[in-house]
Amino acid sequence: DPVRARWGARRSRHHTGGPRRRISVEGMTMSSERQPKAVRQLRLVVEAEDYEAAVAFYRDVLGLPEQAAFSGGDGAEVVILEAGRATLEIANPAQKRMIDDVEVGRQVAPKFRVAFEVDDTRETVDRLTSAGADEVAPPTVTPWQSLNARLDAPGGMHITVFQELQSLEEREAMDGFGTGT
Repeated sequence: DPVRARWGARRSRHHTGGPRRRISVEGMTMSSERQPKAVRQLRLVVEAEDYEAAVAFYRDVLGLPEQAAFSGGDGAEVVILEAGRATLEIANPAQKRMIDDVEVGRQVAPKFRVAFEVDDTRETVDRLTSAGADEVAPPTVTPWQSLNARLDAPGGMHITVFQELQSLEEREAMDGFGTGT
């Protein structure tokens, strides 16, 4: 893989200091001291045919607080919902298949799946299915010690709701959970 070859060894999710190295991506080389500014926010934009139902589901049932809402000409509407901390999880096809197998027992996820960390997976699944989501797989304890459930939700989204069962420190000590280096 040319991108992996350029990056070299994998880096930890948590940079702990130490020497910085030069990064080469698609022929572009930059010193890590001059890297571009950090991304300030991840915003996932979803087109929902039934806008009102999708807003009610994610804002009122799942509980994502409304940050802003805008409307424009010709019936254009958008609501921006806060979803806590955002991360971008990039998985290779083998990892995606493994997660589907663990959480569902078969391949079901499209190329994109949205995951929401919640305090109580079982209670959240009950609320979401009562509000129209279809349960794809019930809450399942994963090898990485989270309680995950899969749903098909309004807006055409395939989602996971998950509850961490152990602290980050406990999970980092587990075999296979680390940085891959």
